[in-house]
Amino acid sequence: MKLSVVTTTPEVQAHVPVALLRGAFAERLERAGQLGYDGVELMAQRPAELDGVDIAAQVSYHGLAIAAVASGAIPFLDRLTLLTGEPAARAAAELRLYQLIDFAAAARTPLVTIGGFRGRLANMKGANPEEARRYLIEVLRRAAERARARGIRLALEPLNRYESDIVNTAAEGLALMDEVGHSHLGLLLDTFHMNIEEPTYAGSIEQVMAAGRLWHIHLGDSNRLPPGQGHIPFGDIITALRRSGYDGYLSAELFPRPDPDSAAAATAAYMRTVLRQ
Repeated sequence: MKLSVVTTTPEVQAHVPVALLRGAFAERLERAGQLGYDGVELMAQRPAELDGVDIAAQVSYHGLAIAAVASGAIPFLDRLTLLTGEPAARAAAELRLYQLIDFAAAARTPLVTIGGFRGRLANMKGANPEEARRYLIEVLRRAAERARARGIRLALEPLNRYESDIVNTAAEGLALMDEVGHSHLGLLLDTFHMNIEEPTYAGSIEQVMAAGRLWHIHLGDSNRLPPGQGHIPFGDIITALRRSGYDGYLSAELFPRPDPDSAAAATAAYMRTVLRQ
């Protein structure tokens, strides 16, 4: 397994609560390498403005890989989601998803992640929850096909009940995968959300791995601080991941406390210790 850290792309000028590291983009990449990370998960806001080839070259120069392209800055900074109320806004959100896919493909990145960017069923105006669900399924199916054509995959993240009203658990995520019915849509499991919603860490990991759909992991302790600063048993989680055959990225997506660099450093140090056990 490899460690990555979530940080924003150069066009993002505002603070995003779960992105780490500080300074200019090149400075953040240098710091990630110094801390021993294997890769970065790039959180983009306006992907159409980015040169994927150039970004990939900058990341590689610092001895890193791009673990994934993340969508979390878009709902936070632009208040834009796939289930936004107005039709024009929903169309704009779907276009932004396509732009994320295209940027990821240009940067030769394997994965685009979808968390809060999906939005809430309750926020889709003029539709009941079932209609909104069907709409989201159609959007995800179209996006997964675009991803397939460009050689990448999408990973949907189950979020806790306080942040989403659709797909709170791994089992619900797998059920939605069945409805979408596309090989290029899988799941991302986040330990912070798992702590709230999953019956067991190991059981949920094994369920998604058995389905062949576990493509990415986000790290955050029970208080969304760096691992080791809450009560999540990360040793047990790593054991379950190893037993299931997961060999992908463990990506730090958590609160930057006491500051973005310290949180990134604490995560890397703690997880290296756990991974050596």
